[in-house]
Amino acid sequence: MVSRAGRSSLGCLLLLLVVAAGLYVGVNVGEAYWRFYEFRDAMRQEVRFAKQIPDDRIKLHLAAFADSLGLPQQATDIAVDRTSATISVSAEYTERFTFPFFTRVVRFAPRAQGPL
Repeated sequence: MVSRAGRSSLGCLLLLLVVAAGLYVGVNVGEAYWRFYEFRDAMRQEVRFAKQIPDDRIKLHLAAFADSLGLPQQATDIAVDRTSATISVSAEYTERFTFPFFTRVVRFAPRAQGPL
């Protein structure tokens, strides 16, 4: 009989390598998307109470929140547009992901809109 013990060990090692590579990529990318969703949620919260808050204060709150999240400086350039019936808050920034064989730049554009 021929022993096949080495074959299963190699398969397990390959699986662990693939899982480790997935975690390496997933943590960095996942963290950036998590910060994007938190920033967008903060924008939505500001829109909910925008009737009582002036535009400058909304920009100040969101810029401070972007800074606390560790977002790039571009994220603090926040646009607030009011009409007679609606308000829109938006920003735009990019994040760079560096992987072993390539670099990827992703553009994020969080936006919140609601009635006044």
